[in-house]
Amino acid sequence: MLNVINGSTEKPITSHTLREWLTSKDGLDGTLYIGYPIIGTVDGAYEIDALLISPQLGVLAFNLIEGNKLPDSIEDIQDECFTLLESKLKQYKELMERRKLLVNINVITIAPVLKDDFDRIDTDYPISTNQHSLIEYIDKLEWNEKENYPHLVSVIQAVSRVKVAKKRENVTKDDSKGAILIKLDQSITNLDSQQSKAVLETVNGVQRIRGLAGSGKTIVLARKIAYLYAKNKEWRIAVTFNTRSLKNQFKKLITSFVYEQTNELPDWDKIHIIHAWGSPKIEGIYYNACLENGVTYEDFGTASSVAGRDKAFAHACGEFLKEVSNPRPMYDLILIDEAQDFSVEFLNLCYNLLDKNKRLVYAYDELQTLTESSLPSPEKIWGTDDNGKPYVTLTNNVNEPDKDIILDKCYRNPAPILTSAHALGFGVYREIFSGLTPEGQPKFSRQLVQMFDYAPLWQEIGYEILDGELTEGKDVVIRRRKEASPELLEKYCSHDEIIQFQCFNDTDGQSLALVNAIEKNIKEDELKPDDIMVIHSNPLTTRTAVAEARNMLFKRGISSTLAGVSGSPDDFFEEDSVMFTSIYRAKGNEAAMVYVINAQYCAEGTGLGTKRNILFTAMTRTKAWLRVFGVGENMKAIQNEFEQVRDNGYVLEFKYPTAEERKYLRIVNRDMTEQEKNKLYKRQNQLEEVVQELLSGEIHKEDLPQDVIESLRKALGL
Repeated sequence: MLNVINGSTEKPITSHTLREWLTSKDGLDGTLYIGYPIIGTVDGAYEIDALLISPQLGVLAFNLIEGNKLPDSIEDIQDECFTLLESKLKQYKELMERRKLLVNINVITIAPVLKDDFDRIDTDYPISTNQHSLIEYIDKLEWNEKENYPHLVSVIQAVSRVKVAKKRENVTKDDSKGAILIKLDQSITNLDSQQSKAVLETVNGVQRIRGLAGSGKTIVLARKIAYLYAKNKEWRIAVTFNTRSLKNQFKKLITSFVYEQTNELPDWDKIHIIHAWGSPKIEGIYYNACLENGVTYEDFGTASSVAGRDKAFAHACGEFLKEVSNPRPMYDLILIDEAQDFSVEFLNLCYNLLDKNKRLVYAYDELQTLTESSLPSPEKIWGTDDNGKPYVTLTNNVNEPDKDIILDKCYRNPAPILTSAHALGFGVYREIFSGLTPEGQPKFSRQLVQMFDYAPLWQEIGYEILDGELTEGKDVVIRRRKEASPELLEKYCSHDEIIQFQCFNDTDGQSLALVNAIEKNIKEDELKPDDIMVIHSNPLTTRTAVAEARNMLFKRGISSTLAGVSGSPDDFFEEDSVMFTSIYRAKGNEAAMVYVINAQYCAEGTGLGTKRNILFTAMTRTKAWLRVFGVGENMKAIQNEFEQVRDNGYVLEFKYPTAEERKYLRIVNRDMTEQEKNKLYKRQNQLEEVVQELLSGEIHKEDLPQDVIESLRKALGL
């Protein structure tokens, strides 16, 4: 099967013709890239019009002619293309056998407007003017070293040099976790077809990239920036995000990808890696917009005093948009990572700061939102005109770059971890008290925390139906498709070694177990300290909650860092140091061994949807092993949910809720305002006082009105 990636091209008509000619050929496998690759040379970026890579024929480059005249230098053009491709491929030893390149390279000129008299395919400089001659030419090509195709794909996608494995001189055992990481680093190099689409396919307008945790969204955005920068050096490009520690990660990735394609370092006056809010000390999308348009800037303190902490940034952006209906265009392209953490107001601000082409790319994972708000549809974000027509639609059309791309493969998280994270994030196996049996025994029933509004999304993100239907009100059983969760780690580790949950009686016991486990990871498992991340579930108490464990590690000679406090705010990991972090700093980062501590915080309580998203996000920070620790009865409940998904063979079994039921879930598990929380706490305290007085005999149940008792019984399902 031939996969087509529609990159940016200045030769759209011939590109369309070539695409039609090749996709109609039976039995042709591989990938056709339009407007790609771009090769770095001493003179800068060299763009190849189109490229076919195939296990059947190797590499076939196309020189596309739009007009009805051939350039005089057709031989020179083909020679330069061949020489640069050969030079590029020869840089990679996996494609070489001594001095011999193990890949066939051919170049052909495609000129569909020319008369057939110009057609010549049996020469050193072939020209095809029609489909018949092109197919005849391709059928004569052969490649005998097709086992090198995966290496060829990696080189063409410019991934190999960026995926530099961490040096591990400390590894001496063949079966240690450190040794396993070496093998994992060697196995993940290729982008899949959806990732390639997300990188190369760009539209004038809005483009959405949805992907699971670990599906490569950040790498995709960095590569997209490098690709579009190489083709459009005059563009003003901005990439923004919510997690500050992503800044240097983006800078390293973009630098590597730009150099790979242009042989030059990026011009940072054209590419802006920029925070969303900003301040007089730090550039930001919002802050710069205020300066450019003469609008009064609102800092966090000012905005939160009006709208509250959670709505502060949305308020600031909203006030800007009220004051300036037509801001000055500041960018040709804006890319937003972690878009699920931003408000509609911020997305509209970005949209309004773009030139007339409105190139906005936003990437997100719905379950990684750390507030109660999920992203609305594009129609709701950008609105409609006077006739009710949406300003932005994301419908994909055949033979055009995709506007809506889903990255369904998860390379970071092993399937047992991702499935468990979804089970806990949605509350698939969560049980709540639902009354008493006729014998007076407590009974429990399953109660979801949240659910996708669009049922087929489960299949789009890599699940398959084993039984039932993904339909409202129907029971369904789903699991990860094997191709959507490559079994990389499972080759070396059992599921029980990959993921473990543990409940402790108190926090002292949890801290001791954590420190003992980390020491074992370093001294016996041959992990480096910076392979390890410890995530505290409650972001408000992280600093004090992790102090004891960090002190114990220090006494054992193991260094640790608290993200954003004892380390750089723009970097995350520090060499030879265990990283302790809140969930906000952890987002966008990954580690080989992840410990989630005090997970009981995510079991129940107000804002349960957000708490479960915190747990999901924390669990999916690992690229190998996961340990979830917690304390008390609530942790036992969390552990029970995990054990059910484990005992069911890592499948999800649930009834897909109706629209009314989903609405109820959102209301019940929503985040509350401070006023709502205070009211709830007051009622809880009053109820606790009544219970204590009943138990102590200060008041008797006969003192309470019978109608109140009956109403309470009904409300509690007793």
